[in-house]
Formats: sequence, C-alpha cells, structure tokens
Amino acid sequence: MLTDFLTSLVPFSHDELNDILSHFDKEYVEKNQVLIKEGQICDKLYFVEQGIGRSYYLKEDGKEITQWFFGVGNFMSSADSFFQQSPSFYYLEILEDSILYSISKEKMDLLLVKYHKMEKLVRLLSIEMLTKIVHKLNAVQFQTASERYDYMLTEFPDISHRVPLGHIASYLGMTQETLSRIRRND
Repeated sequence: MLTDFLTSLVPFSHDELNDILSHFDKEYVEKNQVLIKEGQICDKLYFVEQGIGRSYYLKEDGKEITQWFFGVGNFMSSADSFFQQSPSFYYLEILEDSILYSISKEKMDLLLVKYHKMEKLVRLLSIEMLTKIVHKLNAVQFQTASERYDYMLTEFPDISHRVPLGHIASYLGMTQETLSRIRRND
C-alpha cells in the first residue's frame, strides 16, 4: 500500500522506489499505544497501512481534545515537531491494533537530498495536509454542528464505528450530548 501511495503522487522508478522503501521500518502497534507525548520531539513519520490513530492535546483541566485522525493510506506525525525537530504540542495515539511504516527524520533527510522527487512528494503531501487543515478550520468556525459531523464523515466515512464518541466530539468541537443528538437524527 505504501508503494501504491507513493507512486500515485510521484512517478518513482522501480529502483528509486525500492531504495526509498528500504528506509522504512514496518511496525505492529497495539491499540492505545502512545507514540509520542507532548513535549517530546517527534523523530518519526508514520504511514498507516492498517488501523487508525489520532493526535490530541490536553487542556489545563486534563481534558483531551482530538486534533486529527489518521486512517489507512495516510501519513501520521506531529508534523511541526518532525520537520522542525521541536517539542510536540500533541500526543500521537493508536486507536486500533495497527500496522505502520515508519521513517526517521535522519533517513527522510537523506532521501530528500538523494532524490529530487522526494522533495516533490513532501511538497504535495504538505499542500494536501494544509488544505485539509483549512477545511477543518472552516468547518469548525463556520458550520453548524450537523454540518461539521457530515464533513467529518466525508473525511473519515467509517470512523463512528471505530473510534470512541468522546474523541469524535472533541475533534468536532462539540459535546458528546450534541454528537449523540445529531447521530440520532441522521
């Protein structure tokens, strides 16, 4: 799946692709495992082959607020922490038993120097991520609770059966009661 994802964005040659893939490690990660905590430097970028994860932060009162979900076929990281090697604002948590492919910052930097096409890949991924973040921000700021829920289902169609409702409610910026009411009316 990682192969298909990479080649769908950039036309890597067979040899380039084999070399790039050799820099990734396959990891089996159990449900509820935290990959990175707030304040740590995120030194890996993960590709989700199977499962789902999320990023979240803790409010001062200890309440978890989900920032993003990462499903199959997506890269998962605390992006600012990974690329800038600065402390993460977020926790990264696996919500289901998952299969991930990871690459270290050091190996990614080597590939970026070695292959100009990798720079194009990172640019395309950055644009895609920025677009999704803008869409989510617009949804939270300008849409009704019901419209935000519909937006989420277009991004993550089967999420309501896989993720605790509390995580979904915090992602959408609403209470669990509001989320339950919206789901009943759907």
